[in-house]
Amino acid sequence: MPTIKNKEDARHKRKLRIRKKLSGTSEKPRLSVYRSLNHIYVQAIDDGSGKTILAASTKEVKAPKKGNKEAAKQVGELIAAKCKEKGISNVVFDRSGYIYHGRIKALADAARAAGLKF
Repeated sequence: MPTIKNKEDARHKRKLRIRKKLSGTSEKPRLSVYRSLNHIYVQAIDDGSGKTILAASTKEVKAPKKGNKEAAKQVGELIAAKCKEKGISNVVFDRSGYIYHGRIKALADAARAAGLKF
């Protein structure tokens, strides 16, 4: 494994360590989160077939500013609504090496409040 040079390398190393333990199925997909500077993206993934079942991002919501906690809450509610339409109620949350804080926590809490179980 390469040496850690910056924050992104450290996050990638944490992500690989987490992904060894997490796996999603068609009944209980993996809810993977990616956070960029301006947007937040979330996907429900079936690792058995290697397919993305659902996806949502801040590009789909109406928020005055896209890179904040309020926009992340809207994305959490949106992904929960999409999962309900597909009949998915349980997911495995994959934070992708990000600290469970701020936008990641806001997205997860909103998805839980909208009915997803993880």
